[in-house]
Amino acid sequence: MPLYLTEDQAMLQETARSFMAEEGAIAKQLRHWRDKGCSDGFGHGLWKQFAELGFNGILIDEADGGLGLGHVEAGIVLEEIGRNLTPSPFLVSAVAFVEALKGSTARERWYPGIIAGDTIAALAVDEGPKHRPDAIEMRAERSGNGFSLTGRKQFVVQGASADVTLVAAQTDEGLTLFAVEKGASGLDVEGVRLADSTIGARLTFADVQVDADAVIGEVGGGAEILDRALNAGRTGAAAELVGVGSASMEMTVDYLKQRKQFGKYIGEFQALQFRAAHLYSELEIARAATLKAQQLLDEGSPDAEAMVSVAKAKAGRASQLAVQEGVQMHGGIGMTDEYDIGLYMKRDRVLNELFGDANYHADKLARMKGY
Repeated sequence: MPLYLTEDQAMLQETARSFMAEEGAIAKQLRHWRDKGCSDGFGHGLWKQFAELGFNGILIDEADGGLGLGHVEAGIVLEEIGRNLTPSPFLVSAVAFVEALKGSTARERWYPGIIAGDTIAALAVDEGPKHRPDAIEMRAERSGNGFSLTGRKQFVVQGASADVTLVAAQTDEGLTLFAVEKGASGLDVEGVRLADSTIGARLTFADVQVDADAVIGEVGGGAEILDRALNAGRTGAAAELVGVGSASMEMTVDYLKQRKQFGKYIGEFQALQFRAAHLYSELEIARAATLKAQQLLDEGSPDAEAMVSVAKAKAGRASQLAVQEGVQMHGGIGMTDEYDIGLYMKRDRVLNELFGDANYHADKLARMKGY
């Protein structure tokens, strides 16, 4: 499939770009909620606007009230979210969580709220300092007609705001996923402000009782569902990283055209031109890899998982280069809060860690290829 957008996808991109630039702008959203010390880290009003535009239902089938589109279209929205650092629950709620519920009866319970912009979802997977979904130790023991959950989770993005959290735990039958509702008895939620001012959470489960209806899919059959959700989240995060990197580059190039030293615009210095050209090429490769991963996911290709890791690793490396070059080329002012470039660096760090950093995916890809 060609690595460019169709006419309909280009129209969606135009809509998302203009909307995010106006309603999701840094001053209007990220700085506003950060400076207010908002416990959610995002505006629920904006989430409702996402719903009005149909963004929240992009990955939801038309039969369930959504748009019935794919990961390419979700990535278009996410790139614009990254470009404007727009704080929202879109990546986890409308992409990863929605993907996990496909084919499950639980979608009837949770999809309508997500489509309407009334429901926030979270994923509780990681238990250590790094993303290691193959090292889940949290236990779910049978209790009555349901299960009792005991253990800890951390780096749960939007976990403090979530109406429902998808929790991965080990049962006697194997890895199982549970939809745990907000306010469950025995669930302790500690909100944590992340480096980019979004809010994550540490969750402690102390004999949290859930009934059998909370199981997503089959008991012991959670690994495949979790992989599907994580691949959707990883590809979405890659798209957002491309947006973060692209906006950082554009901001930096604009600064090179304005800032003078020794009587010349610093953009006239060849060394900086070489660095800007290198950065541009890296971001274009990352964009192409991300689009390919999205297309393969939409096709249901067996090659999708490998390409997802390529995209997440490449987008992470390219975005990191973009924000580092941006801060350095801005000079000392790049480290001040007055300039937005430092905010892009912070968002890059969180997105790089979310769903696995470049090292995790390089290792994962090597193992898949037999190394």
